[in-house]
Amino acid sequence: MIRSRLLQVAGITITFALAGMGFHASQPPVSGVGLLASAAPMLAARSGHTATLLPNGKVLVAGGMRKNQDFYKSAELYDPATGKFQPTGEMSLGRVGHTAVMLPTGKVLIAGGWVGMGGTDSAELYDPATGKFTVIAKMTTPRGGPSATVLPNGDALIAGGERRDNESLATAEIFHVKTLSFEPAGSMHQARVSHTATLLADGRVLIAGGYASSVESGAELYDPKSGTFSETGSMGTARCKSTAGLLSDGRVLIAGGSDSRGWKGNLSSAEIYDPRTGKFSAAGPLNDGRFKLPDEAVRLASGKLLVAGGSKEAELFDPARGTFAVVGGQMSDRWHYMSETKLSDGSVLLAGGYANNDQATPQTWIYRP
Repeated sequence: MIRSRLLQVAGITITFALAGMGFHASQPPVSGVGLLASAAPMLAARSGHTATLLPNGKVLVAGGMRKNQDFYKSAELYDPATGKFQPTGEMSLGRVGHTAVMLPTGKVLIAGGWVGMGGTDSAELYDPATGKFTVIAKMTTPRGGPSATVLPNGDALIAGGERRDNESLATAEIFHVKTLSFEPAGSMHQARVSHTATLLADGRVLIAGGYASSVESGAELYDPKSGTFSETGSMGTARCKSTAGLLSDGRVLIAGGSDSRGWKGNLSSAEIYDPRTGKFSAAGPLNDGRFKLPDEAVRLASGKLLVAGGSKEAELFDPARGTFAVVGGQMSDRWHYMSETKLSDGSVLLAGGYANNDQATPQTWIYRP
């Protein structure tokens, strides 16, 4: 489960600031890959939280944990205009490993997650206009660590997760945005948690990897037109706790994660799914093996994907070359279950996570292309 700067130039140390924000880089910037720099800390140390870009340009950071069994009800807002965090409303319960998606109404759906030793069926909406959370109808089943994907019609597909430890789910459900209710949506062909779910250009959802009794290489597609799941090609490597990102040409990158060895099985491999053929093919490897990554890799205006978490380094995937490059700057540790959020100006907020000591951090970083 989930519970489980300085710039060196020719040997000279130089301190500098970016845009008056006091950022400090830890490595020389590399041409064409952008720079990662430290930013103002969150109000609380968090990992396994969610971070959602709001219509007003702020970022809602909700829930997560300080350490095992120390889960947060609290939430906070990051304001890019000031570069600082401020408190906002509180959820009805502390949760970690939940989902958060922006709805077409401008509100944020928070659903599921772990509370105590098991999953919850609790769901609530955050309203940026009032800064408050409102409890809504429960999901059809408790789910810790499910995926959530907003469909073309504005509804959301909630799939998989765990009811409790070692009880992974194959079932899925639909959140109806008009009625604020949940309805069963059939079952996947494989129970899975810590998988990826990516909305394809044609409106289908690619669900890949994860684990149940074992780590999975299989993938399947959810078709909202038929309301059914169908199997598609398998990945070359079984992986869970990886990241996925939609490329500009409609293909999907799956990168990193872990195999059945967990902490000792961090993966540097990556592969690309092509919806036209239904098959996966190998992509150039990451420069550092990593797992417990943000669910979604951020696509930049350039079409490249930013992959962060599980390593001190962030990397850019270039679809034209099929390779990764390390960006300038480093984080302070190999932070796991951090969040990665693209801001309105095209920069990316990286926040929180925990290192191998199981203690979360309030630290944040800004990536600027």
